Formats: sequence, structure tokens, C-alpha cells
Amino acid sequence: MLLRIVFALKDRVLEQQLEKSFARSDVHVECYGYAANSLQKVMQSCGDVILVSDSLLPRPIETGISMLNNLPETPTTVILHDYDSSREHAEMMAAGADVVLYSKIPLEILVEAIEATLESRRQLVHPDRFERKGLTQPKLSDFVSASETMQIFINDVQQVAPSDSVLLILGETGVGKEHLAKAIHAESSRAGGPFVALNTAALPEQLLESELFGHARGSFTGATRSRRGAFEQAHGGTIFLDEIGEMPLHLQTKLLRVLQDYEVRPVGGDKSIWVDVRVIAATNRDLEKEILQGNFRKDLYYRLSVMTLTIPPLRDRRDDIPALTRRFLNYYRYKIGKDVTHISEQALQALYNYEWPGNVRELMNVIERAMLICKSHEISLQDLPSVFHKGSGLADQIGDLGKITANSLKGKTLPEVRDEIIDQVEKIYIQMILKETQGRIGKAAEKAGIHSRALYNKMKRLGIHKEDFKK
Repeated sequence: MLLRIVFALKDRVLEQQLEKSFARSDVHVECYGYAANSLQKVMQSCGDVILVSDSLLPRPIETGISMLNNLPETPTTVILHDYDSSREHAEMMAAGADVVLYSKIPLEILVEAIEATLESRRQLVHPDRFERKGLTQPKLSDFVSASETMQIFINDVQQVAPSDSVLLILGETGVGKEHLAKAIHAESSRAGGPFVALNTAALPEQLLESELFGHARGSFTGATRSRRGAFEQAHGGTIFLDEIGEMPLHLQTKLLRVLQDYEVRPVGGDKSIWVDVRVIAATNRDLEKEILQGNFRKDLYYRLSVMTLTIPPLRDRRDDIPALTRRFLNYYRYKIGKDVTHISEQALQALYNYEWPGNVRELMNVIERAMLICKSHEISLQDLPSVFHKGSGLADQIGDLGKITANSLKGKTLPEVRDEIIDQVEKIYIQMILKETQGRIGKAAEKAGIHSRALYNKMKRLGIHKEDFKK
């Protein structure tokens, strides 16, 4: 996180000298001088280290120091005292000051003392505070897979993880985009810095700009104090912008400027702040289609998609379902305190056959629910939701085509409707015979009564992979 140091000193020349000494990229400096409202401005800032002249604080001194110590940021309080009195310095320390310095010591010694205070403050900014949820600290080995599709994907991830390049992660809802972003951060040179995640679709538009870039006090009604934005919090680490496809257009423009210069200007602020962050964005939307519809800026898309990673959906890597199921079983055993350690073959087969529209997140929820209602140490088919109890034969699956309504056919020609339905039926049928033959193309083609080359072409067109059916 970018550290903020706030000065409010009686000696204006000294304040300017200190401002110049600390005017560097990894520290943001604010100076308020020695005026009637200086202390109020200090308290409305969001400083990490506050350096004030003792005469600026209200008396008794314990009250003045307590006012600073009780700020939301719990800042490190440094008092600059006009007298070189060890007794008075000790009294101020006893009153709650973190550091007390004599104002007349040489500038270079004063700077060194403040540097030491800043370094101590940095030690408090521990990256683990951003990782409060999840199964464990995410790592790329979480994505080790038996699926060839996923193995190719992970190879690509391992190539880009160590770099500082902007990444765009694509994938359906629930595939684990944020988990992957955290794993990439953990494998990068920024692992020691913070990981800050922000869902750009979860906040009202009027709050999103402040959450991203921060705001200055007085910038809008209710802004009684300055506030850091997500970019400033992520300084030295990684910022993850989820659901980037739903960001309002006017904020896309401001985000583009940040990506070009890595400078953010808080709402209502008059100065830009340089930040050192790696940006990882994610969306489940088709951004190229959003560009055509005027909902997403083309130049922002090009800036974000320096490297694009598309996480395969769970239905395209079914071989991972058993391993993921065991992992979630082990996790929820401790989280919910139930000694459920196994899943029956019948229940596992039902999980394997399911299409998983909610992907890995849905699988997690299904396992947690099953464990909560399970009455033994093994999850059975009856413990799974009713959707898993339906028949898995061809007739049962084709029956879903009966749900087609007039609205779903609007805007399509009869040949388009016919081709779409035929594709659905063929896909269900081919998946069924590949499952029966465990992915052997020759045997599946023989069952289907067509040439193996014709079957292979259909599989390629329908996005079916034989590896998904091998055991």
C-alpha cells in the first residue's frame, strides 16, 4: 500500500525541506502548515504517519495525542518538540506518542528518524490481511488438472505469472477467475505486496469512482475525510478488477488514463498520485460484442488484453470433478464440522454427468449442501439436489428441447432453428456414445453408424473432446 505522511509544522521552511526529502514514488506527502484549521485538516486526511508540532495539539497533551491515535487509520504519531528535554519527551511518549523528536536536530538526522518510522509502518502492512477468505492461500498448483485442455491453459498461465503485464481473465461465472488472479499474484515478484480485489459491478456508479481512485475531503456531500482508493491500497502489489465488462463508460476513460500513466487522481483532488500496481481484470462477457454495442471502449480493451487467459468451463474438464470433489470434501469437513469423508460411486457419476452451468462455484455449493444433510460418512445420490436425480439417458436429455418457446425462436430463420436443434441432439448423442466407449473414436463411430472421420469433424464443430471421456 502507498504510505501517506502528513506534516503540520510550525517551521514552514523545515516543512518544505521535509516535503522535498520525501517527495518520491513510494510515499505520498501532504503538508498543512501551522494555521487555525491545520489540525482539523490533519485529522480529515488519511495519513499513515503524522508529524505535527507539539504546540499545534490541544491541551492537555494526552487529549491532543489521543485525538490522532484514535483516527480510523490508527496512524503512527510523531511529535516535533521545540525543547530538547528528555523528561518532556518521555511524558509525551507516555501520553501515547509513537515518536518524539527535537525540532532543532540536523535535517539529515531528522530525515533518517522519519525514514525509520516509515519502515516500521511498512512492516504493519502485511499482505495476508487482504486474504481472509478462500480455501487456503491460492496457488497455481490448485489448478493442476487431469484434463488436457486445462493443462495447456496452466502452461500459458505459468508463462505470464512472473511478469508485470496487464492480464485479462475470461471465463464463465464460477470458473474461479478471482482465485486464479490471487494464485498469479502469489507466484509473481509482487507476492510480498497487497492483493486488492474490487467487483466493478457490485457498487453503485456514484461510489465506484471513489472506491477505485479514492476521494479528497469535501469532494462531495458526506466526504468529511479523505479516503484511499483501491489503486492506492494496491501499491506494490496487484489490483484485481472483476466484472470489468460492466464498468460505466466514463470510468472506463479514467481507467484507461491510469493504465497509460499509472497515476490516479482522487475524486475532488488537485494532485495525481503515482502508483506501482499490476492490473488483472476479469469478465464473463464477450468484450468484442460489447464494443460493437457501444458498451465498452475499444482502446481500453486493447490495453487490457495484452495477455488474455480463458479459463475452461467445468463441463469441458469433467475429469477434474473427482479431484475437486475430494478437495471440497476435505475443506468442508473442518469448516462445518461434519465427518463426511467419501462420496458414493453413483453420486460421483451424477456429478460427472451434470452440465455445471455454475462451474466450480456450483460444485462447491453442491458438496457443502450434501455434507450438511448427509446422515453418514458418505454422500449418496439422495443427498444431492433433485436435478441430479433425473435420468441420464438420451430421451431424458432430449426432453429438455420441449422447453423451447416462441420467444426463444424470435429473430431466427427456420434453417437456423433446425440447425440449432440438430446440433443440440447430435451433441447429446455423441457425448453419450463417447461416454459408453470411454472416448474411443473408432468404437463410437461404429455405434453411430458413421465414418470415424465424420465423427471427429462433428466433435470438432460441437466442441467435444475425446479426452473428457477417457477414464
